Amino acid sequence: MMIGEGTETMKEIELKLQGKIKRLTNRTFKFDERIRDGWFSAVYFLKTREIVREFCPNNIVTMQFFQKEHAVLCGTDEVIALVKTFADEPEKLEIYSLKDGDKISPFETVLTITGSYQNFGYLEGIIDGILARRTSVATNVYNVVKAAALSGVQKPIIFMGDRDDHYTQQAGDGYAAFIGGSTAQATHAMNEWWGKQGMGTMPHALIQLFDGDVVAAAKAYYAKYPEDDLIVLVDYNNDCITDALRVAREFGDKLKGVRVDTSRTMIDQYFIRHPEVLGTFDPRGVNPPLIFALREALDREGFHHVKIVVSGGFNEQRIIEFEKQGVPVDMYGVGSSLLKIHIGFTGDNVLLNGKHQAKAGRRYRPNPRLEKVD
Repeated sequence: MMIGEGTETMKEIELKLQGKIKRLTNRTFKFDERIRDGWFSAVYFLKTREIVREFCPNNIVTMQFFQKEHAVLCGTDEVIALVKTFADEPEKLEIYSLKDGDKISPFETVLTITGSYQNFGYLEGIIDGILARRTSVATNVYNVVKAAALSGVQKPIIFMGDRDDHYTQQAGDGYAAFIGGSTAQATHAMNEWWGKQGMGTMPHALIQLFDGDVVAAAKAYYAKYPEDDLIVLVDYNNDCITDALRVAREFGDKLKGVRVDTSRTMIDQYFIRHPEVLGTFDPRGVNPPLIFALREALDREGFHHVKIVVSGGFNEQRIIEFEKQGVPVDMYGVGSSLLKIHIGFTGDNVLLNGKHQAKAGRRYRPNPRLEKVD
């Protein structure tokens, strides 16, 4: 079967979920061929490879990878595909690995590779980097998704990280976010490895082009994309309740939701009109009293069906605060906090020809959860 676009071209992730393949391959990852030339490897690894080839080519080493946090592992399929694509004689390597999505503990071995050092050792740093980024993003998303369920109802998380990092990272970050539990993502690229299309409705720019008229912008959006769920951005004029009611009255049941994205340096006009509610909380940005007031205003006019989406600087802690207060949010849009790379991986050579040989403080740590890779 060919794997690419269309059916004959089914995504590898679908084949994996159906049990037809065990791991994603380079058909999904599309590695830069310069990896083979050592372009992305630290020079000391390249020099070590040449020294080993000349002076001790017959040694067999076991390289072991671990990290130091409680985390959600991601990047193992990518790493295995990397090794199979760029190692010399990959069929002679013995690889054991955990799986993407596995919960891991500090110092737990997640991957071992055994074979001739000169055949794969130069990939060590790239492997560390893949595991670090993918696991960090997956773990960040997992923690945010868990926070968004504290009320007893799982609120969806939209992964909105397109503006928070280099665009070339979107496919891998989107996959890691999927592993962490996010199934709604902002760009097509974020969905490339696992999903179909990105999702989203309107930016502030669309409203600006209609001279700040939220209803006019929403009408144009709906006329052009009538099959979409209509979710209207309502903070452009810094008067989200007034604008939410305007679009709700205009569209009725056709309006699926409103999104509030008030800047953390702004105070919504609702509080200017109702100064009596001020004094016990920070009224800037998207805050609980504003969302409670928005929900109440929509419900008062019978718009119970209209969902509320919030975005703008949300992270795990802020979502926890909203959920503990029972703030009537239906969906969270989260971006930059999900892309913090805070989990580092280490690769160590721990066995030499089957016997312990490692830097002080490191040793071979067998893990019965590891599975042999075909």
